Amino acid sequence: MWTRRGSLGATLPKYSEVLSEEGKTEIMLGNAAIARGLLEGGLQFASAYPGTPSTEITEALSYFASKKGVPYVEWSTNEKVALEAALGAAISGLKAFTGMKHVGLNVAADPFFSSAYLGVDGALVVVSADDPWMWSSQNEQDNRIYGLHAFVPVIEPRGVQEAKEAARLALEWSYALKRPFLFRITTRIAHSRAPITLGKINLEELKAEPRFRRDPSKWTLIPEFARRHRVELLRFWEEVKGELSDFPLNSVEGSGEIAVLASGIGYVYAKEAVKDLEIPVTLIGISTPVPLPDRVIEKALEHDKVIVIEEGEPVVEAQLREEAQKRGSKTEIFGKMDGTLRRYGELDLAEVREAIGRTYGMEVERPKVREVPKLPPRPPVLCPGCPYRSYFYALKRAVNKARVEPIYSGDIGCYSLGITPPFEVQDIIIDMGASIGAGGGMAQAFREDPKRLIIAIIGDSTFYHSGVTSLINVVYNQAPLLTIILDNYTTAMTGHQPHPGVGIGAGGRPAKEIDMESVVKGIGVEKVLVADAFSIKDSEEKTLEAIKYVIEQRKPAVVIAKGACSLVALAHARRKGIKVPQYYVEESKCTACGICYKAFNCPAIIKKEDGKAWIDPSLCVGCGQCEQICPFGAFVIKERVPEWDQLLRTAKPRW
Repeated sequence: MWTRRGSLGATLPKYSEVLSEEGKTEIMLGNAAIARGLLEGGLQFASAYPGTPSTEITEALSYFASKKGVPYVEWSTNEKVALEAALGAAISGLKAFTGMKHVGLNVAADPFFSSAYLGVDGALVVVSADDPWMWSSQNEQDNRIYGLHAFVPVIEPRGVQEAKEAARLALEWSYALKRPFLFRITTRIAHSRAPITLGKINLEELKAEPRFRRDPSKWTLIPEFARRHRVELLRFWEEVKGELSDFPLNSVEGSGEIAVLASGIGYVYAKEAVKDLEIPVTLIGISTPVPLPDRVIEKALEHDKVIVIEEGEPVVEAQLREEAQKRGSKTEIFGKMDGTLRRYGELDLAEVREAIGRTYGMEVERPKVREVPKLPPRPPVLCPGCPYRSYFYALKRAVNKARVEPIYSGDIGCYSLGITPPFEVQDIIIDMGASIGAGGGMAQAFREDPKRLIIAIIGDSTFYHSGVTSLINVVYNQAPLLTIILDNYTTAMTGHQPHPGVGIGAGGRPAKEIDMESVVKGIGVEKVLVADAFSIKDSEEKTLEAIKYVIEQRKPAVVIAKGACSLVALAHARRKGIKVPQYYVEESKCTACGICYKAFNCPAIIKKEDGKAWIDPSLCVGCGQCEQICPFGAFVIKERVPEWDQLLRTAKPRW
């Protein structure tokens, strides 16, 4: 969840390879290659909301724009707004991109479906980065299904090396057909590296020259016009099946009695498996899974057997089975729908090799893997010096003093780690913004229970993303909900991108800072308290005051707990030459009570064999939280550095 790049990421990450000259070969991250492809295709507008595994596409575009002045790039408040912004630019004749992780398209589904009806006057490529096996997500979904549902063509690159070219083609085809395209990748393409040969970027093409052709019958989706759009969309859908047959990144290799139809990253595994098995098959590799092109269907159904290799749901397989039934084909079709391949998780070479071999009639043994000793569990933890840790500690103390029975409604962010001991302050986690939305519903359900307190915990970027409207609902319906907004001045979990509360835009350009306290008060919350997250005493007192208000008044209250991400503060300190202080344990005062390593759980504090605490100097960031929690004064600072204390409370990413 947190990478070394992120730990140094208080400045704009460098993607210098996107600036390289035409003809040069660079080792590129898949997402950076996609960004380069969009630039080679003449991209003029980019909008996105950060979300793993999609974030680096927009970061790379931001880096390019910060050096060249074009194209326009923005971090939007959420995925719906990002897609609407890109659609607006595409309606204005620009070549536009919007990017998000798979669950982001759920947020953006409304304008996505509408974009299919409207079409565009420029180009619109919507990148969905799916996350099979949920490496950094709450669910697993295959967004190619959105393409089927909305009648939006889907392009899916067949590996990192084709990602750049596929992105360029997606933009060009969208511009030519005047229709939005969905560009679907998965984690392995997004976060793998490969040598990429670069094409030409024409900076003049990246400059926006907007136009708007006023035509209400084209651009307004009132029922009268939408009905006509529906008929036109269905006609387009049938026509594009033929046009996608000529997509340059589809291929047919070899020949045999069985066909292997592989889409996206599945093609890489299938090609390797066929080579390893040394069997004669027809390998059909496609980058256009939705709609399945006519000639691909015809070629596949020429064979006695077809096995479909794809990551995610059986999207290609279902279309092929439907067409086989319509045409009365006798071809046997294998894939995920009959259990030949798993319907969950990521594909891997061993599984694909075994599945192709079985379809061919071979007995294929899985490679023997040497057993390795089991490693001790290493659950993810909040970083040393994280303000969330000290606030969670203060929150638990305040709840205990108030003698209430809490239910914690959690959210998506670093603070999701509050689910783990010793804090356990995330009882439910649903989706971004649901801490307040679901928390409000729970608060109404338990309204008559004077001892039950519902506490919503949300981060600053998530609050701007989808917490504001939820809080409006809570205030409007006067739900007795305590909302905690943890404000660390950044979108930390995805790599320290800016958000509306920091006054910085994509690429470091100046932006208007939206003051969180003013927003909360403007919504109508009557009880708003701002706490210093690094001060356990202040946080505990403010939180206890808010708890009593909610319990006694049966009205909503908000605590905004402020404190910088320690990783950002460290980056500032290195740059400015500010010394980071260190704490040590005075052995004579340590009683081995265990509060610091059991109830507080700072990674820098280690339990020694005698039960006493020891601070690892390589991890300590001098935040002073341990000094506040020890009842015996055993934690001592070597030298106080006021500038460091100030950084911990104010540092924002320097983009």
